[in-house]
Amino acid sequence: MIEPPRIRRLGLVEYEPTWREMQQFTDARDARTRDEIWLLEHPPVFTLGMNGRREHLRDPGRIPVVQVDRGGQVTYHGPGQLVLYPLLDLRRLRLGIRELVVALEESVVGYAAQFGIEAAGRREAPGVYVRGAKLASVGLRVRRGASYHGLSVNVSVDLDPFRRIDVCGYPGLAVTRFADLGAAIDVGPAGEAIATRLIDALAPRRSAYNAINTASQAESSR
Repeated sequence: MIEPPRIRRLGLVEYEPTWREMQQFTDARDARTRDEIWLLEHPPVFTLGMNGRREHLRDPGRIPVVQVDRGGQVTYHGPGQLVLYPLLDLRRLRLGIRELVVALEESVVGYAAQFGIEAAGRREAPGVYVRGAKLASVGLRVRRGASYHGLSVNVSVDLDPFRRIDVCGYPGLAVTRFADLGAAIDVGPAGEAIATRLIDALAPRRSAYNAINTASQAESSR
């Protein structure tokens, strides 16, 4: 039986060691490994995707830049931003990458709706937007059929560093945060709520796999 993902609450952790730990977890996992969702914050850092263009780093200043193995262009992480990493066996869940992106986006959209905030995802530019401004970013890597990297949600993060980059490779793209949308929330509760919504969205996938697995075992025992 597939158990719901285990939630790990890591607090404020450095970017690069956390990224390496995600890689190690993904490389070591097997068909029996329980999925995990990591909730955390990072100290200030710019990250550039595999095919990211450095010209989108317009003025990084003293904020470190890390080139990583996710999709997408450049983004910023800092305290006050919720980071959610879904370490999921997509093959076991029979879940496509696009379906995972939508599940992540909808988890934020549903949470925002609790505060009367109308948010939406975009097919052409993954993430969650409010009146054209980006509230959350999505960037994933899939290796050996499993996902890592994930979702960042602007809760109360300082937005000034976003002005030093072309956010997600789009010059002039505006950025917003829950604190400016009338939602006085903390990163911890936001993470718990969004992770719960994601787990609920994945529940039918787990149930379907469990039903198929049970039927296969019954057939093989005849």
